[in-house]
Amino acid sequence: MTKKLSPGRVFAWLAMAVMILVTVFPFWWMIRTSLTPAADIYTDNLGLLPRNPTLINFTRVLGLTTEAEARAAGGSGAEINFAAYLWNSVVYCSLIAVVQTLFCAMAGYAFARLRFPGRDLVFAIVIAALMVPPIFTLLPNFILVKDLGLMSTMAGMVAPTVLMTPFAVFFLRQFFLSLPRDVEEAAILDGNGPWGIFWRIALPMSRGPLITIGLTTTVWAWKDYLWPLLVGRDEGNRLVTVALGVFLQQSPNTQPDWTGLMAASTLSVLPVLLLLIFVGKRLVQSLNFTGSK
Repeated sequence: MTKKLSPGRVFAWLAMAVMILVTVFPFWWMIRTSLTPAADIYTDNLGLLPRNPTLINFTRVLGLTTEAEARAAGGSGAEINFAAYLWNSVVYCSLIAVVQTLFCAMAGYAFARLRFPGRDLVFAIVIAALMVPPIFTLLPNFILVKDLGLMSTMAGMVAPTVLMTPFAVFFLRQFFLSLPRDVEEAAILDGNGPWGIFWRIALPMSRGPLITIGLTTTVWAWKDYLWPLLVGRDEGNRLVTVALGVFLQQSPNTQPDWTGLMAASTLSVLPVLLLLIFVGKRLVQSLNFTGSK
């Protein structure tokens, strides 16, 4: 039987369509601008598709054209060492996502299953940290990293967030609380201790939530700008997001290179977009807290 098309259902579909449009349209306009010749950026701004699409903006920001060709295409002659900055961003995000997810899983399991003095108090302090704005910890973290001699290093860039975040600990704790105790009790009868239960039982059953935390952490780390800008001062440690800001600063002050910037931004979004596409199914499954494949 088909469901009746009630006014409430119609309104819900319309509201969802509007939200999808509002979310997707900026990305579409970024791609459209990146395919627009620099000479048409202010004249060809009404249609959803560029009148004269071109890939010159991508080739010149990647340094695949000469400086004369780039300037002839309306650029400033600036380019981005995209391969190096992309690798730096991948290393930065991978370290934070993998290590943070692992340690948050350990902490979440400890708060959910282990009994130790002060457990509830420590967990309350961790949850209270959610209310502290990140900007308040920026200066103390900067001074600490500087005193440790980790400025302009990948270790200094990942240091403040590589071990844990309060939300990830809380999220994984809530999932571990939902795991059936019968399985753990059977593992205890087989001679497993807390460490063995965590690695052999809890982690395999929590693949979905772990993927969720890993994915959200990766997206957050990929778009991080202020902290890598302060700490990763050397070009050898520069991330893609910071490189985009440097590219914009290299453009003439009278007329920023918007088409080149949008082309570089499109390239920077592609890795995360592909990641979301490939693991999207796992992410949807994890929202059900089933832990299934």
